[in-house]
Amino acid sequence: MAILSFSIHPPNPNPKTPKSATTFPPPLVPAISKRHFVFKTTSLVISTSLIATLQYPIPNSSAEPSPKAAPLAIENTKSWFQYYGSGFAIRVPPEFQDMTEPDDYEAGLSFYGDKAKTKMFAARFASPDGSEIVNVLIRPTNQLKITFLEAQDITALGSLKEAARIFVPGGANIYTARKIKIKEEEGFRTYYFYEFGDDEQHAALFAAVNGGKAFIAGATAPQSKWDSDGVKLRSAAISLAVL
Repeated sequence: MAILSFSIHPPNPNPKTPKSATTFPPPLVPAISKRHFVFKTTSLVISTSLIATLQYPIPNSSAEPSPKAAPLAIENTKSWFQYYGSGFAIRVPPEFQDMTEPDDYEAGLSFYGDKAKTKMFAARFASPDGSEIVNVLIRPTNQLKITFLEAQDITALGSLKEAARIFVPGGANIYTARKIKIKEEEGFRTYYFYEFGDDEQHAALFAAVNGGKAFIAGATAPQSKWDSDGVKLRSAAISLAVL
């Protein structure tokens, strides 16, 4: 399984990379024990293939935050509609349409013991033309990293740099990576933020952990639209709150 994806065609193993970006090694190949991402050609979406293996290791220097990183440009989202899901809330950009799958109650009530189908997305919203997507994905942390204890914080998945192996696709250029602590009622919660892309697509990802589950918000758009809509999409991803 993967969370976010690039083109399903293998990327050029020797891409030309901007000086300010970090480039990952050759493409990821699905297997059994680790994770990979697959970018679709028209828009980045959080997909169902979250459990897969990296055939090639990601360099240790990847996702290294700049010691003098500029503040992230974000909008005030308080006027946006707030969607409440199972254990999370997220703000939805104006005019975005709800594409969230309905719960399959009939399967859950089947006399034959069938279980309700697992939803691909905990929440999914799209711009009117469908080119910009905001998704929320929930996955058990033991699917992301083998652990005997129930993870209560995203740092259980590793440092910001180490967790890039889980959240950032091979072949992507990382534009920025941040560790963000947000004050909540019971103290501070740690979130990891990554912004990355390729020549065609751009994504912002915001993730946290609670009760053995990883809550992952992703906002994606074509590179051609990121200059005009990137702040809005980044703000939507960062509005994720674990409840």
